[in-house]
Amino acid sequence: MPSPLPLPEAPEFTPDDADFYLASSDRPPRWRTYALHLLLFVITLVTTTLAGAEWITGKTFFGQVSSLPFTVQLTRPEILRGLWFSLPFLGVLTVHEFGHYFTARHYRVRATLPFYIPFFTGVFNTIGTFGAVIRIKDRIFSRKEFFDIGLAGPLAGFLVAVPVLVYGFTHLPPLDYLFQIHPEYRFYGADYARYVYRDGEALALAKPLLYRILETWLADPARLPHPNELMHYPVLLAGVLALFFTALNLMPIGQLDGGHILYGLLGYRRFNRLSLGLFIAFIFYAGLGLFSLHTSRETWLYWGVPYLLYLFVVFQRAMPTKQRSLFLALGVWSAQLAVAVAVPGIQGNPGWLVFGLLLGRVTGIFHPSAPDERPLSFGRKVLGWVMLAIFVLCFTPSPFG
Repeated sequence: MPSPLPLPEAPEFTPDDADFYLASSDRPPRWRTYALHLLLFVITLVTTTLAGAEWITGKTFFGQVSSLPFTVQLTRPEILRGLWFSLPFLGVLTVHEFGHYFTARHYRVRATLPFYIPFFTGVFNTIGTFGAVIRIKDRIFSRKEFFDIGLAGPLAGFLVAVPVLVYGFTHLPPLDYLFQIHPEYRFYGADYARYVYRDGEALALAKPLLYRILETWLADPARLPHPNELMHYPVLLAGVLALFFTALNLMPIGQLDGGHILYGLLGYRRFNRLSLGLFIAFIFYAGLGLFSLHTSRETWLYWGVPYLLYLFVVFQRAMPTKQRSLFLALGVWSAQLAVAVAVPGIQGNPGWLVFGLLLGRVTGIFHPSAPDERPLSFGRKVLGWVMLAIFVLCFTPSPFG
């Protein structure tokens, strides 16, 4: 996903002038820049491979024993099996970012190579990365360029994610594979799911609509893993996470890829009005999960004020004044409370509140205007609506259960 695009003043020099200044002695050597990108990629390949090995085996890299604080639990063959996760997952991520990069270069918009962001603890499970990002270094001058650069990444990644899932569904191992990881399941046979799970004890990945369609068409039902066991199937795990990150980037808000696409379709004024409404609806759904989780009046009073402060912070850049931000926060908080009381079983997902904070305070929920606001061609409009349909196919309101 490209980093948020600023809205600078129109430059007083040409792109050729910019290249001249960048070629000065203040610019770091090109080999050093390439080496940094390559190093981050190699580190991320290692961390995602280790993360994949952890998910496949059900172990963590570091385990505690009585005599030593930490010891390595994973063997070399188990670590190498993690490549079945890291290679397809990083493949989708890399194709996504280079879709942005090459499209930007096509329009002579300077952009960096992808910066990969590794993340691994060895103590608790991760996916080994926070993703990757490229930085746009020039102003983008037309709706068409915003649209094409924003669309190229998720479209390219999606075209790789689907074959990854197809391969995963058509190459499922026999049930004995799962019994090697969980020997205690063998006693129950294919009916293990009825006996081994208790509510809240296992992580289950939600299945987006596209995943369900491919599963129905391609998979052998006798070999399909239960959702709680999906993390032991590395190719399927890479595929479902690729769909999740595709949907995340395609959310039609602000300067996410989906925001660039919808801005191209609607234009500056209409998009920004819609983006504000979508952002408020997103926060409303996410925060509703807090009210559905806690029903006692004492609990509401305990965490209600911090949550109200959160709402004020995320809406602060959405409103022109702090007073209006406070009124909006109070309105959303009151409406969530009213809905939770009126419909006690209604569900939300408070896990999205962290992403809402990033949208509200970092990436922004509004899109800058372009000097060239001419509408898109008919073909691009069709492709834009197709991408929003792909968002629906890949999105699930509660990715992790």
